[in-house]
Amino acid sequence: MILALRAVLALVLLGAALPANAALSILATTADWGALAAELGGERVNVYTATTAFQDVHRLEARPSLVARARTADLVVASGAELEVGWLPVLLEESGNGRIRQGMPGYFEAASLVSRLEVPTSADRALGDIHPQGNPHVQLDPRNIAVIGRALTARLVQLDPGGAQYFQARGADFQARWQAAIARWELRAAPLKDMPVVVIHRDQAYLAHWLELRIVAAIEPKPGVPPSAGSLVQLVSVLTAAPPRMILRNAYNDAKAANWLSERIHVPVVLLPFSVGGTGKAKDLFGLFDDTIDRLLAAAR
Repeated sequence: MILALRAVLALVLLGAALPANAALSILATTADWGALAAELGGERVNVYTATTAFQDVHRLEARPSLVARARTADLVVASGAELEVGWLPVLLEESGNGRIRQGMPGYFEAASLVSRLEVPTSADRALGDIHPQGNPHVQLDPRNIAVIGRALTARLVQLDPGGAQYFQARGADFQARWQAAIARWELRAAPLKDMPVVVIHRDQAYLAHWLELRIVAAIEPKPGVPPSAGSLVQLVSVLTAAPPRMILRNAYNDAKAANWLSERIHVPVVLLPFSVGGTGKAKDLFGLFDDTIDRLLAAAR
């Protein structure tokens, strides 16, 4: 009897331990990739996100706490295209974790899977914060999310073959819901087509490309270079002659320059979440695009 009870207890303890032990440890560089990994991985993954929607992913430090996370990660999910070039290579090196080195199954780059916009003809740093591989902010076109989601599902299966059916079922469910959502978003956003907008940084390029918004100016005179008083005055002159409908600001942007410009050209500033968590309604990937389109349409009325 005692032996039987011990056997049952052992099985219960083993069953309780299995989810934690079997779960893949995923380190995502942004909240968007963390949200996608959680959607696809469900209970078979533990996801930690290195940044929030209120941080500029270009400028992060490889903190000791992040190094510790990387040391035990089974998979790193990054944007790539040099978005994280200032800190991710250091993080991967200092972690000493061979599983997540570039070229290994434990390293996944999203931007390499889709066509990138704004690929420069030269990588002259005098032109600002130029990304030689093109604009890395691919997450703001949901069609890219679909492509990346299929590849990430396949990578989860590769790393955890025992969960293949589980991952494939979750992936198929996500894709079905996502395609339905894209159709809904595109229908709702139709009035935005060809609407002129001003951005702060060129990180709204994919959103504008998808919705066919026209980016007529950027507040940064060069990518990553803060505007000077002179460049702002010149921008006022240009935009007064041909006003945009709105100025787009991301959750992580400093509002000062956008507000200054708004007051002078009498155009509203629209705060967009940009990333999961950037606003109260952008709690997941679906909420990110729901809230983005809601805010754009509200400003356009």
